[in-house]
Amino acid sequence: MGIARWLALGSLIALVGLLKGRIVLEEEAGFGECNKFFYAETPPAGLAADSHVKICQRWEGAERFATLYNTRDRIPVYSAFRAPRPWARGTEERWLVEPQIDDPNSKLEEVINEADAITSVNNLGNKQALNTDYLDSDYQRGQLYPFPLGNDFQMATYTLTNTVPMTPSFRKRWYMNLNSLMDQALAPHCGNGEDLYIVTGVVPSDHKVKDKVTVPEFVWLAACCAVPGGWAMGFVKHTRDGDVVEDVMVKDLEKLLPSNPQLFQHNCGETEQDTEKMKKILEIVNQVQDEERMVQTKESSIPLSSTRNKRSDLLPPEAPEESSSLLGKLISIIATPFIKLFQIIWYLVVGILKYTVYFLWYVTKQMMNGIESCLYRLGSSTISYFMTIGEELVSIPWKVLKVIVKIIRAFLRILCCLLKAVCRVLGIPVRVLVDVATFPVYTVGAIPIVCKDIAVGLGGTVSLLFDTAFGTMGGLFQVVFGVFKRIGYKVTLENSGEL
Repeated sequence: MGIARWLALGSLIALVGLLKGRIVLEEEAGFGECNKFFYAETPPAGLAADSHVKICQRWEGAERFATLYNTRDRIPVYSAFRAPRPWARGTEERWLVEPQIDDPNSKLEEVINEADAITSVNNLGNKQALNTDYLDSDYQRGQLYPFPLGNDFQMATYTLTNTVPMTPSFRKRWYMNLNSLMDQALAPHCGNGEDLYIVTGVVPSDHKVKDKVTVPEFVWLAACCAVPGGWAMGFVKHTRDGDVVEDVMVKDLEKLLPSNPQLFQHNCGETEQDTEKMKKILEIVNQVQDEERMVQTKESSIPLSSTRNKRSDLLPPEAPEESSSLLGKLISIIATPFIKLFQIIWYLVVGILKYTVYFLWYVTKQMMNGIESCLYRLGSSTISYFMTIGEELVSIPWKVLKVIVKIIRAFLRILCCLLKAVCRVLGIPVRVLVDVATFPVYTVGAIPIVCKDIAVGLGGTVSLLFDTAFGTMGGLFQVVFGVFKRIGYKVTLENSGEL
């Protein structure tokens, strides 16, 4: 027995050594390395306060989730997760505390068992809840996100900084709601949860357990599917008995929370969300709500019948009436089947009416959801139409201004060109300008002289031609005359010789 106890203690110490919870300093942006558990790596805005502490929860050397813890109420404000659909839960629960919340100077950077923290942590329980705060009370330790993360052991979520007081019945229903929503509605419509961001938290009430740990007024969950054509959805569950989990839009959920925060940056890509997927998710949520109502109805009817039976057993037996006779017993025997038949008919009628009311309520709710969806689309289309018209109307003065600016720029360019031409003209010497100006006068005055020169040239040319022609002809005549003269002389000589 002693060896088994030492082995159990050794395994607990080994598990505790793997689980590290780091207090994020105020000067660090967001939750440090745990920012990856938030959409766009941006924690919710508007929820931080002086009494809040940021915790980056680690497990086996890796970050698992982030928690904003309220040291005044000793409960978390919210915890943020990003994980696929969790694996099956185990049955072993080992609740651990965070040393640095109560003792900032503590060198213990890991969560440890409360029994071990008593001797090593100063002011233990001064700012955080302990296991002893739940003893001998009507409340249990309820996790905001009760599932193991991935295929790791569920120890990662068994920290008291991720726990709030819940009644046993509420804790059971909350876990059942989360399991149904994750299995049927959220993970299947977001790639099995690979890109699903979960933020779950509480709103404190005025009631406290042992005047230390604040009981939540309601718990809430916000989911953001960060895929193209994704969606965002919120859920609220009040701690009052009989209330079922309610589906709300994220903007409506933010209005229910203190200081009206913004849970997801840009509202989880609100402009690109797929309304058809959201409609399918709402249909599944309605089925989950109906199942919860049926379970509550069955649970409420069982104690009532058992109470009636117990009360009937406690009544004293009635004394036999002396006036009873054989005829009365005979009438009782005959009437009993009719009474039973009447009771059965009554139960059937009540059951039919009840389920008819449920069916009508379901149909009415579906119709209201359809009408709400149509109105939402109509409103969105109308707003988009008017925004488009408004943008065009607003852009008209800007466009007119751009045209005027272009006209002014063109006029200035023309003026600049004229000034450049004038400057260049002014830069030409005066003598050149005078020559250019007198060029036509000189040109007109030179025309008669040119014409005269042309006429003289032509006359000279003609005279030269005549002289050439006459000279050539005179020369030819002289040659011919000379030839004939020589021929005549020879003839004369010959004639004179004959003689």
